[in-house]
Amino acid sequence: MLRIRGSIGDWPVDLTLELDDADWARLGAQLQVEKTEAVAAPAKPLNQDDAPWQIARDLLRQAGQMSGPDLLEQLEGLTGSAAAGKRLLVRLRHSPDVKVESGGDTPLYHWINRGL
Repeated sequence: MLRIRGSIGDWPVDLTLELDDADWARLGAQLQVEKTEAVAAPAKPLNQDDAPWQIARDLLRQAGQMSGPDLLEQLEGLTGSAAAGKRLLVRLRHSPDVKVESGGDTPLYHWINRGL
């Protein structure tokens, strides 16, 4: 299940999509694979756990930086589960592509531009 929350202009959006394994595989196949990942690891089909991880990475990469609470809210919406959202947040925290600043009231997650 994939939940998308946000707004389009002034219109609120709350959309839930139910995806089976084949849908996740097609969605994952549409994601662009970074050059270093493609070279470092042989190509393998994305499983249901890989698709949300790739989407979470893309979310932070496109944003450039996000506060911890905002990122967690997006990840919970993506997964439809608070626990799954927290697992993705922890995984991002330990990713070599992410830098976390702990200053202030909330952590700030930065995507590190690795020349890709």
